[in-house]
Order: sequence, then C-alpha cells, then structure tokens
Amino acid sequence: EIEKRLQGFQEIKDKIDLERRLYRATPNIWPANGYVTSHFGFRLSPFSGLEDWHQGLDIAGPAGSSVRATADGVVQFAGWGGGYGKLIIIDHGYGYSTRFGHNRQILVRRGDRVKRGQIIALMGETGSATGPHCHYEVRQQGRALNPKAYLGPADF
Repeated sequence: EIEKRLQGFQEIKDKIDLERRLYRATPNIWPANGYVTSHFGFRLSPFSGLEDWHQGLDIAGPAGSSVRATADGVVQFAGWGGGYGKLIIIDHGYGYSTRFGHNRQILVRRGDRVKRGQIIALMGETGSATGPHCHYEVRQQGRALNPKAYLGPADF
C-alpha cells in the first residue's frame, strides 16, 4: 500500500513539474514598455504604402530602453537578421519561439539560457525600421501567432 501511494505521489509531482516547465516556456509578459504602433496581420507598409502581412507586434519606446525575454528558453540566434536588424530568436521548448527585432544592442549570445523578464537587448531601429521599437513575434512550430494572445496585462 505504501509503495502504491509513493508511486501516486511521484506521478502527481511529475505532472506538476511538467506543468511548471510548460508555464515557464510559454510567453506571457510584454517584451518592452511602450505603445503598440503596428499590430499582427495585414497593414499598410510604412515603406511601400501597400498592404502587407506583419508577423508580429511593434512596441515603440525610447531608444535604448530594455527588451526582455517573455519566457524561459535558450538563445537560438543573436545577430544581424536582414530587415529585422539586430535580431534575437529564443527557443522556449514545447514548439514555442520568440523573435525580437530592430535592437540597438544585443546583450545575449547564441546558446545562453535566459529567464522570463531578463533583459536581453536595448531597443533600437536597426534594419527596416522607421523609429525605435521592439518588433516582437511569437511562433509555435515555426508558424507566426498573434502575440496579443500571449501578453499579460501591461505593467507600465
């Protein structure tokens, strides 16, 4: 009987540990303080004036302000990303990844483990940008999702 109960407790503990890891891997905070200047989905391109698909959310703020990891993970890429400018991609596991574009300065390197809320970059306007902002994307299995569904209440 004791063995059965111990096994039951271990199963409960394993389930709680899995749920905790999944929670920590799911983006759920704002990556930067500021205001949204461009939403996910179709928009008018600030460069061509034509309608295009925007795969993220643009959060404008003062140049040099903090950009934070929105969930625990491992830095998959940190460097120049073409139109994204100075780009960070974080792999959170469970199919989730996030992208942070247009940074002035990158504060992490490929392979670094990061925690939710950790400052990973300073906001900038590198790449194809019209002003300082954080371009933020949430992806699952490589597919861009609306980041608004993964933002907690604004704390600014």
